[in-house]
Amino acid sequence: QVQLVESGGGLVQAGGSLRLSCAASGRTSRRYTMGWFRQAPGKEREFVAGISLSGGTTLYADSVKGRFTISRDNAKNTVYLHMNSLNPEDTAVYYCAAAQTLLLSDSKSEYEYWGQGTQVTISS
Repeated sequence: QVQLVESGGGLVQAGGSLRLSCAASGRTSRRYTMGWFRQAPGKEREFVAGISLSGGTTLYADSVKGRFTISRDNAKNTVYLHMNSLNPEDTAVYYCAAAQTLLLSDSKSEYEYWGQGTQVTISS
């Protein structure tokens, strides 16, 4: 069992940047494939970015490619999402998730553990 806690959300103007963090606790002796998802009001939760156990492989949704960067610090049990060139369409609750699978996936069903989410609001 692993617990995930997101932080770093907030209100920023369009064009701005934010860095989200996801701290893992509990069974952190095991590494997990990690992902970020987001859910806007009235919409399905969607994949944003994912990173492999070692951090050597990353995967991004087309909508954020080139603007967002996912990274991880295994020594700190923390995953980050660096978000640049933010626009109002990025407004959502952002969730961190962990998967025991070795394969990096963009599917919600592959992720067993979820954080409580952090709100990101972009004003125009």
